[in-house]
Amino acid sequence: MTTQEAAALLRRQDNILILTHLRPDGDTIGCAAGLCAALRQLGKTAYLLYNPEITAANEGYAAPYWAPEGFTPAFVVSVDIASRNLFFPAAEAYFDRIGLAVDHHPSFEGFGAEQCVDASRAACGEIVYEICRALGEITQSVALPLYAAVSTDTGCFVYANTTPNTHRVAAALMETGIDWFAVNKRHFRTKSRKRIALEADLLGNMEFFHGGRGVFMTVPISLMERVGATESDAEDLSALAGMVEGVDCGAVLRELKPDVWKLSLRTGANGRVNATEACRLLGGGGHAMAAGATIQGTLAEVKAKVLAAVDAVKRA
Repeated sequence: MTTQEAAALLRRQDNILILTHLRPDGDTIGCAAGLCAALRQLGKTAYLLYNPEITAANEGYAAPYWAPEGFTPAFVVSVDIASRNLFFPAAEAYFDRIGLAVDHHPSFEGFGAEQCVDASRAACGEIVYEICRALGEITQSVALPLYAAVSTDTGCFVYANTTPNTHRVAAALMETGIDWFAVNKRHFRTKSRKRIALEADLLGNMEFFHGGRGVFMTVPISLMERVGATESDAEDLSALAGMVEGVDCGAVLRELKPDVWKLSLRTGANGRVNATEACRLLGGGGHAMAAGATIQGTLAEVKAKVLAAVDAVKRA
């Protein structure tokens, strides 16, 4: 459905619960918080389902909206969730009750009674912005988390998925008077010492493939423990691979638990490797230049699986 139709659907609902995805990023949290604020402005009862993996950088957007214990929703919305395997355990319980799914991933699996999906949007925040605008006034309470959603999913507007519409949405949100500088400083211009230690290890132990056009970076549990890093310190490490000169296929592997690895695959605008197609072969999905999957095996086995998937879809 269109964003106007999605807004009309939401106007008819109340007691709304909004779901975010596993290992939540700024886009899913920002969309959920912004939409929740817009719904509350209409007098609706609306909450976010608490996501236990939220990082400190994103907690502030969601904190006012967590659902109280025992809340029973009449309508459920998912934002920025492309597939069932991205539902954390508490959210999985609502999978069959989703009344509206809002997403922007080409790999969206088609769940939900109604869907508002546009894979041409750089961030799900662009779609949610239009829904919120149709619902009513874009106040600062709505605009701040939506700006975070759009900014973080485009790497502060430097990723190749950024479009003129992305900038138009960002400008409209900025014009509400939000402190956009603080958002970008928090997410892009501030690094903890532990984060710097993680990056130093990743850069010092890079493994190249495809004649230097591809790179593996790995974050084992032992590294996280050695530097005392938290989830906040490790957020969006995948962006690091794309900064290496000459690399158009960066695979960052993060060990979630023994022999379970999260792959974040970032590829170039030249189209040599389609990240979505590669990750789909590994049971994941995402965008053409940014996708992910969860893979089981030893580090050597996982690297071999990733390389096989990349080789299966790459162009000469």
